[in-house]
Amino acid sequence: MESRTGEGGSVDLDGTRLEEMSPEPLLTRDYETRPSLVYERLRQRHGPVAPVDLLGVPAWLVLGYREAFDVLQDDDGWPKGLERWRARSEGRVPGDWPLGPSLEVNHVLIQGGPGYQPLRTAWDMALKPFQDPRHPQAKRLKAAVTAYADELITLVGQAGGTGLADLSAQFARPLPLMVASHLLGFPGSQGDDALMDMWRVLDAGPDAEPALERLLATLAELAAAKREKPGDDFPSYLLAAHPDLSLDELARELFMLLGMTSDHVGILVSNTVVEVISGEGGVRASLSAGLVRESMNRVVMRKPPLVNFVPRFAAKDTPLGNYTIREGDPVWVSSAAAHADPLFSDNVCPSTTVSTRAHLSWGAGRRQCPARELASTVAAVGVGRLFERFSHLDLALPVDQLPWRSSPFMRGLRSLPVRYELSPVPERRRAPDAAPETAETVIPDPSARQRSSLWRYLTELIRVGR
Repeated sequence: MESRTGEGGSVDLDGTRLEEMSPEPLLTRDYETRPSLVYERLRQRHGPVAPVDLLGVPAWLVLGYREAFDVLQDDDGWPKGLERWRARSEGRVPGDWPLGPSLEVNHVLIQGGPGYQPLRTAWDMALKPFQDPRHPQAKRLKAAVTAYADELITLVGQAGGTGLADLSAQFARPLPLMVASHLLGFPGSQGDDALMDMWRVLDAGPDAEPALERLLATLAELAAAKREKPGDDFPSYLLAAHPDLSLDELARELFMLLGMTSDHVGILVSNTVVEVISGEGGVRASLSAGLVRESMNRVVMRKPPLVNFVPRFAAKDTPLGNYTIREGDPVWVSSAAAHADPLFSDNVCPSTTVSTRAHLSWGAGRRQCPARELASTVAAVGVGRLFERFSHLDLALPVDQLPWRSSPFMRGLRSLPVRYELSPVPERRRAPDAAPETAETVIPDPSARQRSSLWRYLTELIRVGR
């Protein structure tokens, strides 16, 4: 029997397979409230790679920064693609596994094999107009984010120039919904229900499967409309770059973009707001100096929205950490745990206003998130506008009492209660480089807003607050 000594002491390498182990459940109450303690306990016991139970399915969780970086960089040794999952092929993954719905949608972040590269190339081409600041679409998008942020802040202000608000429910979550509708070219308020179903899928709750069915049906209808009548939007550009996509395939790709520009961005906005107004780590000083992007970079290192990436699979039996990962075993890289690895975190200065770019929040290597610049832009514009429009923001609860929600993939605030004071004269502005018609095309007409389920919900929050 071979033995090695790791961070957690002696770990026996006796050839025991993952399915023969008794891993401890990852998604516990401790994980919900203090995930850092769970990561540290696993690290002490197993070292940089640990066997865990994910709602009844065993998997390897990568906790070490070096090991996480190596896996993310090595697409040949650790490829994606659920067809590589041995337990799934052998029928040992339950049909009602809560994580199944979100993983079975074979979009660009999950897909492996020869079909991935043409799809990724098409994604890069379709996103370029929105991510390259030289393009008019990127300028219009930035103006739209500014306008949507102003709408939401003005709605909060209907309760009075000073008061209490939940910036998660009233700003951070709805803002990317509105942006997603802009990107996808949703007619009217059709995107509202789609995003709410997206949240249900990401949270992996009991209603995840029916929510996924409704969501994909809605996105398939949108895909058919864009094929029939292309527009100045992401689905139309993706079809132009990859005309062989079927409507079902296009719907899956729109599913991925909807998830990235909704929950991920919303969490990033909330986390950045908390870091800034709590003044932790010099972030407030960074923002006052106009370094919104720098503040966000520090936040994704300290509290990444996407805490666990979708799985990769060992292409062959491969040593990793203190274990041998067998061919076809699922390997989940945890960016949150990797950032907490002392080998990484001990080398990051907590007081500097210039943070490291070595974080793994957007992945690494060739499969780094294709929409990272888009997501960063939306969050940065939203956060910047928030602190321009509010002259004062303060947490209504101590930082350590803020309620968090954790899913297998994401970690964000359930609510963000704040005391606010609006600036005396709210500034109405149009981006200086926006097209003249932008102000007219960005804001929907009032009757459309009144019909919107999202807007009715947000208005009700104002009434309840009173």
